[in-house]
Amino acid sequence: MPRALVLRAAGTNCDSEMVRAFELAGAHADLVHLDACIAEPQRLDDYDLLGFPGGFSYGDDIASGRIFAMKVRERLYPALRQAARRGCPMIGACNGFQIMAQAGLLPGPTPGEDWPEHAAPAPTLALTDNANARFMDDWVGMEPVAGSRCIWTAPWADLARRPDAAELLVLPVAHGEGRLVAQSPRLLAALEAGGQVALRYRDNYNGSEGAVAGVCDATGRIFGLMPHPERYLDWTRHPRWTRLPAPVRRGDTPGLMMFRAAVEATVAVRG
Repeated sequence: MPRALVLRAAGTNCDSEMVRAFELAGAHADLVHLDACIAEPQRLDDYDLLGFPGGFSYGDDIASGRIFAMKVRERLYPALRQAARRGCPMIGACNGFQIMAQAGLLPGPTPGEDWPEHAAPAPTLALTDNANARFMDDWVGMEPVAGSRCIWTAPWADLARRPDAAELLVLPVAHGEGRLVAQSPRLLAALEAGGQVALRYRDNYNGSEGAVAGVCDATGRIFGLMPHPERYLDWTRHPRWTRLPAPVRRGDTPGLMMFRAAVEATVAVRG
């Protein structure tokens, strides 16, 4: 059974949901404090998957995810670089995405390049204040991007072709700083062309550039998104679940599909 590590810190509040997501998807998941991993970075070698949960790590002091991200950059980057090199799937949701972007894990090296040896890459993506300057807590429509190399969103391609796709492909959001901004239009165009844009908002409520809701690295295995797939593991969480046809509710939810896809990809690589 693959092993998943979920990193937590003071202020994270979706860690239990992410642990459950990995376990429902077929992995054994451990919840470990960031400082414990910093003290023993080699612990990451024991895990096949890695998750950065949402919440308000360290109270989002200075900026959302900033303290967690700086700890990762300064103390955990070599271990994370090694995990990325061996193909360890990683996911960051909401605060986790903010952390991964600031830590240099996303969008990662350009295709064909390796991870820097001695220092984390400089951030080139930011998640900043929503366009309406308000905290948004809602369920929003999502669209998978055709041609994306992201392994986490691969099962959504079939869902997107269904007549009820708009009803099924929704995810909960809860953030005040979720508007994605790229370092330059050229960078965003390169991510689009390289298949690294994985998800878009149907209604770009927070003003993200290109309506981008989630991006992956060049391998498709490291993925960050502002919505919360780990909060959509049961059909009863869907805001209109009683109206969904019974056959639909017998399968995995779109949120669980993401985690199962990553676990199954890990099993396939391990043989």
